[in-house]
Amino acid sequence: MASKAHAVLSASSSDRWLHCPPSARLCETYKDKGSDYAAEGTDAHSLCEFKLRKALGQSVKGPTENLNFYNEEMEDCAAGYAAYVIEQVEAAKETCPDPVVLVEQRVDFSRWVKQGFGTADCLIIADGTLRVFDFKYGLGVLVSAEENPQMKCYALGALELFDDIYDIEKVSMTIYQPRRDNISTFEISKVDLYKWANKVLKPTADLAFAGDGNFLSGKWCGFCKAKNECRTRAEANLEMAKYDFKFPPLLSDTEIEAILSKVDELVNWASDIKNYALQQALSGKEWKGFKLVEGRSNRRYSNEAAVIETVKEAGYDPYEKKLLGITAMQKMLGKNRFEELLTAYIEKPQGKPTLVPDSDKRPAMNTAKNDFMEEKDYE
Repeated sequence: MASKAHAVLSASSSDRWLHCPPSARLCETYKDKGSDYAAEGTDAHSLCEFKLRKALGQSVKGPTENLNFYNEEMEDCAAGYAAYVIEQVEAAKETCPDPVVLVEQRVDFSRWVKQGFGTADCLIIADGTLRVFDFKYGLGVLVSAEENPQMKCYALGALELFDDIYDIEKVSMTIYQPRRDNISTFEISKVDLYKWANKVLKPTADLAFAGDGNFLSGKWCGFCKAKNECRTRAEANLEMAKYDFKFPPLLSDTEIEAILSKVDELVNWASDIKNYALQQALSGKEWKGFKLVEGRSNRRYSNEAAVIETVKEAGYDPYEKKLLGITAMQKMLGKNRFEELLTAYIEKPQGKPTLVPDSDKRPAMNTAKNDFMEEKDYE
């Protein structure tokens, strides 16, 4: 996989700068900090590219010897992704005998976003429908294709290349996120996509490129480089924090509903501030009223080999046997072998009740009150 440059207004960060335009230029003042999660994702994308190109009959060299995070789980995820895309290629052939399949395709959407470009994981171009695919290896955030601006930008870039060649009427955008069992697809007509590009994307991108517009705090702050020091985010969360000083029964239902809609952001912000302050303190900064201390620690063996030998000589068994957890077992066996051998022995108990926004796609639970009312209906 070729190295990728990063645009000021990248498609991957579009959800942030579309909501908070000046954050684009602000983030430029921060250095990029790599992480193991990002490196793992890069490895997974390299493997996906190899698997898909191989499935398409292209001559490619396996990348596994150069992947630091390669394991059985990554192998299964990449194989599943390639198989899924090939299924979509066959589906495209039902309406178009010669669809074009492009892997790791650079796309340019600078007609709407200055210097706007990106790399689409896969495109299938055919008469009728343009299909755009994006592979997500992350576990932390469930990603939806619904009105996803990153996917829309990739689709616009693909239309720039092929709209005059193929009779495209609609765009299908799919997020493939195997470690969350998430395949999310969103369709939009080409007309509506262009309408969004002209009325929403372009004017907002112009503001962002110029560093203009208003700062706005929200869930899109999670991947912002300035999130720890951003005054707008602090003010929004401190406004919410004032409710901490009220006893819940004194709050109205409307106030509690407002808190529920924002409390996760408040918790995330507070955690980010604590982590930022700690890292600064470790670098030598002194915070008034606070000091660095040594945290609690647990005892550990300084020489495990010596402990094992000593305990054995004393006539004891130093080991304990424990069944591998489901995730570890699946990594050891591989997904296909795991399902073949153990599906009959796996159960998934009902999850702990949790409050989520109405936009969450999970079905609502029946509360005890609802169950009681249903029983009364049959009397």
